[in-house]
Amino acid sequence: MSTALLFSIALALAAAPAADGAGPPPLAVAGNRLKTPAGGVVRLQGVNIASLEWTSKGENVLRSLAVAVDDWGANVIRLPLAQDRWFGRAKEQNDGGAAYRKLVEQVVEAAAWKRCYVLLDLHWSDAGAWGQNIAQHHMPDQNSIPFWQAVAARFANHPAVLFDLYNEPHDVSWEVWRNGGMVHEGSGNSPGGKLEYRTPGMQRLLEVCREQGARNVIVAGGLDWAYDLTGLVKGYALADPQGNGVVYATHIYPWKRDWDRNVTVAVDRYPVLVGEVGCEPGGKEEDPKTWAPKVLDYIERHRLNWTAWDLHPAASPCLIRDWKYTPTPHWGTPVKRALREAAAKRAGSQLR
Repeated sequence: MSTALLFSIALALAAAPAADGAGPPPLAVAGNRLKTPAGGVVRLQGVNIASLEWTSKGENVLRSLAVAVDDWGANVIRLPLAQDRWFGRAKEQNDGGAAYRKLVEQVVEAAAWKRCYVLLDLHWSDAGAWGQNIAQHHMPDQNSIPFWQAVAARFANHPAVLFDLYNEPHDVSWEVWRNGGMVHEGSGNSPGGKLEYRTPGMQRLLEVCREQGARNVIVAGGLDWAYDLTGLVKGYALADPQGNGVVYATHIYPWKRDWDRNVTVAVDRYPVLVGEVGCEPGGKEEDPKTWAPKVLDYIERHRLNWTAWDLHPAASPCLIRDWKYTPTPHWGTPVKRALREAAAKRAGSQLR
């Protein structure tokens, strides 16, 4: 059977609603893989769809979901969120966040109908001050607790939903990453100048989700802007006795070079998601023509889960050049090819 025919079948399977209307099969961690209740191994392979962290309305999010699944062959999207906008705390919001929450719900249900998974990613926080400093910070803060209480309660045990606890932890110790503590952000690397706040830590956020009765798979990004996973093999992995397990996220860009030391060290023990990955033309680090195939080969060789950054023409590294979803030649084209090949393989396995 040809790859083109297999991909056409994959699109039909992705677009067909589940027999019980509940979406794709729920996932649980088994060793270093994700499995369904029937024991099938699932690899999450898709794209990020950003804009909800910088606007309460979203920018072509639902249309991008349809393109990601129906044309590119993704079986997962990562949806970056802002905790302030969930509660309507951003300056442009005047409805308490109702429209924002409704759009997130629409994305989840549309994805589930297409048998696509959704990583709900706490991308932007506020350093503990509602409505201020809305951006990427070193760590989640105390306001991240009510965010995850609300999100986990709303999507508890939804088969399509995974919880990505915090986008890119950085510049703290592994002890603070796991168990919480004070965070100090200097003016040189902080959107609000010099800031101090207490982070609950990743373990506490996991427990907050479980306290809502949500067993959904958790995603936890490592340190060094979610690149470094070395702490996992040094005793800092999260405990999850009440849930369906934890996937650990790494973000790989051309300036992150020593993959074996920082990422491969964990892949035999834990399921790993390359939650962000991408390259730009004209970068100083490496030529995209060689880097893109190299990183995609690394992902495939280790059978990692991955969501490429970003199906947006302005949030670089860009997968598309315009809202016609024309793939960028340096990054979008190889990613689209890889996702369509993965979808064809999934279709082939379902037919056997």
